[in-house]
Amino acid sequence: MSCRKSAPANSNTGLTACAQEVLIIAMPNITGAQVLITGGAGMIGSHIARLASQQGARVTVFDAMLPLYGGNLFNLQGLTENIEFIQGDIRDASLVQTAVQGKDVIFNLAGQVSYVDSNHDPLLDLDINCHGHLQVLEACRRFNPRARLLFASSRFVYGATVYNPVDENHPFNCLSIYGIHKLAGEKYYRFYYDAYGMETVSLRLANPYGPHQQMKHSKYGIVNWFIRLALEGKPLTIFGEGRQQRDYIFNQDLAEAFLELAVTPGTAGQVYNVGSGTGMAFGDMARMVAAAVPGTEVVQVEWPADRYFVETGDYISDISKITTATPWRPRTSLVEGIRRTVAFYRENREHYW
Repeated sequence: MSCRKSAPANSNTGLTACAQEVLIIAMPNITGAQVLITGGAGMIGSHIARLASQQGARVTVFDAMLPLYGGNLFNLQGLTENIEFIQGDIRDASLVQTAVQGKDVIFNLAGQVSYVDSNHDPLLDLDINCHGHLQVLEACRRFNPRARLLFASSRFVYGATVYNPVDENHPFNCLSIYGIHKLAGEKYYRFYYDAYGMETVSLRLANPYGPHQQMKHSKYGIVNWFIRLALEGKPLTIFGEGRQQRDYIFNQDLAEAFLELAVTPGTAGQVYNVGSGTGMAFGDMARMVAAAVPGTEVVQVEWPADRYFVETGDYISDISKITTATPWRPRTSLVEGIRRTVAFYRENREHYW
């Protein structure tokens, strides 16, 4: 049985100004809405919670706090008193059924997050990323079919890319169990839209980075891992020549995209790419991190076999679908995002290492 903890977030926490840095911008109005965020103590979910709370939404954060996946109560510090926290797992049917009732918007970010681990332990990935999300959908179908549900999918559904920029019609060439199960998740959400009229939206995320990400291992996001290595005075290792293009998206920009799609009419049943829309060579990203932490060395090595197998080739998001449907635009350059992320972890590393 999962443990349930419900308490208002403590607004008098001594959180540093850097840790609370969230730019206040014009955002879609969700004042008074009842919002549930699964995986809400993680990197992206906690930013959604912060932005939604600032707009007057009544926010419930639901997170299993599994050690490998980034749930961190420090991410929720300083939020207003209308935040409720539930420690629970989306695989716990009875707890999920209780949590979804009465919610207007549900952001589903809970999941197993490592595409490498998914190939080594596919049944765990299946249990969390498929079984868990079916629990959420079934709970909403039975107890709250009018809720709007937003699912965090991934660029890994595309796998080996055939062309760039990659639009939502690109073929699915999954190279990992993670990508296969994320695609299955999208199909579940679309089925519940088609069969039951539920308002589901899927977001295919590029490569997230930024404050509030766990920093205990390298399997969650390479930009943040490079930042940890740099802050520890260790070299940054590039596989091959480092020419592969990636689309890196700052986590606050992602949170703003989720909020826009939560309130934009005509988006139910759809899938949207969410990224920066620009490519950056992997080696250039590493050198940006090195520049942000002076004295950091960048070295090149051959590709290890287990990583090369899941290498997708260049990836750049075509974001024209979401920018046509909503006012959302990515606002944070990679240089600025790395600067802000380095500053955050310089002040708060004891909560993430």
